[in-house]
Amino acid sequence: MEKKQKKTGKLTTPCSIPVIFIKEQDMVVAYSPVLDLSTCGESFEEARQNFAEALDIFFRECIKKGTLDRVLKSFGWQKNLSARAAQWTPPNVIGQDRLSVNLSLAT
Repeated sequence: MEKKQKKTGKLTTPCSIPVIFIKEQDMVVAYSPVLDLSTCGESFEEARQNFAEALDIFFRECIKKGTLDRVLKSFGWQKNLSARAAQWTPPNVIGQDRLSVNLSLAT
């Protein structure tokens, strides 16, 4: 017997969002440079789950306020209007590096 999917009125589009995980003392920080969005957790998995929840809230609130297009554009996302439904593509993260610097710290 087939289950019928409940209609929610939501349009979805697949998207891959880069997330960087950083260990800070006893916490793990999850950060996405393409949305300047971050959260944390006591473990990698908790930080990942918290980020997924923050991401969901971020998109729901932008849609609710009618600011999604403006916000994504401000973060450098590109809107593809040639698709059946408008699709957004985040900027490509092309690398990650560590830079050595000499810090002058006041004593």
